[in-house]
Amino acid sequence: MVVLKKIKASTLMETLVATVLIVIVFMISSMILNNIFSNSIKSNTREIDAYLNELEYLYKNEKLKLPYYDDLGDWKISIITLNTSSSYKSVEFEALHIITNKTKTKVIRED
Repeated sequence: MVVLKKIKASTLMETLVATVLIVIVFMISSMILNNIFSNSIKSNTREIDAYLNELEYLYKNEKLKLPYYDDLGDWKISIITLNTSSSYKSVEFEALHIITNKTKTKVIRED
């Protein structure tokens, strides 16, 4: 018959401490991942950028009357004419997020 070697067993306290440490590491890593994904979702402005580009296209092709005001989800959009000088005209495209107060602005200068 084969005699098995004895393996030194750990105490209950050591096992509990190791388990708690593993749980803490997983909690911290899940909170970090949650924060990263949350920030990436909040800073995503692709939809409003695409809509502003579409409005710019409509304005350049004279399909949009100024001043123009609209809402897109949580964004308030305004397109106004700026009086800068008599030689040229500027049009400002502005989108304001009503929750975060983030602003996207684009100014087009026409000669």
